[in-house]
Order: sequence, then structure tokens, then C-alpha cells
Amino acid sequence: MTDTFTDRILNMTDTAATPGDYTGEDGLLYCGKCRQPKEAYFPEGKTLFGRDRHPKECDCQRAARKEREAAEKQRSHLETVERLKRRGFTDPAMREWTFANDNGKCPQMIKAKNYAALWEQMKEENHGLLLWGQVGTGKSYLAGCIANALMEREIPVCMTNFALILNDLAASFKDRNEYISRLCSFPLLILDDFGMERGTEYGLEQVYNVIDSRYRSKKPLIVTTNLTLEELQHPEDTAHTRIYDRLLEMCCPVCVTGENFRKATAQAKMERLKTLLNGKEICL
Repeated sequence: MTDTFTDRILNMTDTAATPGDYTGEDGLLYCGKCRQPKEAYFPEGKTLFGRDRHPKECDCQRAARKEREAAEKQRSHLETVERLKRRGFTDPAMREWTFANDNGKCPQMIKAKNYAALWEQMKEENHGLLLWGQVGTGKSYLAGCIANALMEREIPVCMTNFALILNDLAASFKDRNEYISRLCSFPLLILDDFGMERGTEYGLEQVYNVIDSRYRSKKPLIVTTNLTLEELQHPEDTAHTRIYDRLLEMCCPVCVTGENFRKATAQAKMERLKTLLNGKEICL
């Protein structure tokens, strides 16, 4: 046992020479590339198991170590981001909703960038956003940009919608509280296409439970909706009133006024098809 321990210590204090290394005038081993010592003497003439020196990083070794550490850190970061995006997005296409991919046509994108940049303050002061506007103006994309930016900083985000939430709740009656607690555990929760879910008594009750639970968690919430601010501020019944009141208390309304991206995309696709059809015959 003692011999094995001693051998390990000796191996740890041994400096392996590589081609080009040389012994300096001080008796230490030097790197043949950077000309820096690869050994150092123990202070005040001390020794360890009969040895008076120990290994020391030369400039080459230090650079190689830092490069390995940087590569490992980057690998670990990418794995973490990948895990967060698999867990946080309900649609793989959302991964492409980033600030880098933005076409610059949504005037409110600067607000999304500022929200992501000031995330720590937003989280600390519990600021949410209510992104409302007409269909196809980029509300979901804007929210997705925030989600991706935060996940790239290894901050967990969940972006989902009430259609999926209600299906999950119906399928896991016994674990309903646990499911809602999990939603509320995310530092940021994004509810996309709010108001599109079925308006049954059961559905409205579950919508309220999720939003109220998020409210009590004191964590930020972002909501996208095609409902107008007028509709949110003046609901027709009590069930919707208590839901909308909670949202307006938690989230600052932001009207998204970008052009209708879906219509523009459909038009571009149609024009492309016309070009192809006019360019050559297609046998049917």
C-alpha cells in the first residue's frame, strides 16, 4: 500500500521531457518551444520523497490547458442549451426564432432585445409582457427570440400554449398540481396564442389556475394573443374577467404592429410558383 502511494506521488512530481526540451543552467528542465521552465524547486530547500523539485506549467502547457478547458466549457454549454431547448419548446421550429434571424420588419423587436438584455432586472422586479396585435404580425416570433436568447445564457424557459396545457391536464388528473408547479418552476413562462383555447367552464377554470399559480410564484410571464387590448380590459363575463385582470396585473401590454408575415410569405410563395409555372411546361 505504501509503495503504491509513494509511486503515485513520484509520478505526480515527475516532469516528462518532450523532444527539444533541455536542462538549463539552474538544473531545471526547460521547454524547447517557449524556453520557459517546466520545473520549479521546492522553497527553502525542502524535498518530497527525496525530490527537490516539482512540475511547473510552461507557456505552451498553459496555453494547451486553457484551450482544452475552453473546449470542454463550450461542449458543456452546448449540451446544456440543447437540453433546455428540447425541454422548453413545444415546436422544434421555435429554435429558429432568434434575434439573428429577424428580418427587421417588426418595430417592437427592440423591446424584446431590451427585455432579454435586462433579464436579471426583469426577473427581480417580476416584469412580464402581454404581446397583442393582429394575426401574423410576429408576436410569437418576438417571444421566441426572448426565449432563445435566455436559453443561450443557460436560463430555463418554457414556451407552450393552453391547448397543449389543457390536454396534458386532462391526461394527468392525479398529477395536476405537480404539472402546474413544474410550469411555475421555470424562471420565465411564455404562453403562446392565448385566447385560442376552448372556452368551456372546465377549460376556463384550468386557465385561471395556471395563471393564478404563476402569479403567486412571483415569476415573470409573457403572453401572446390575438385579442385586442379593449377585449382584455372589458371582458363579457366574470370567468374571463378574473383571468384577464390577472394577466394585466402581471404583464405590460405591448402592441405588436409588424406587417402580416404569414400573408407576405404566402404571397412570395405564390409569386415563386407563378414564375416556375411560366418558365417551363409541367406535364400533368
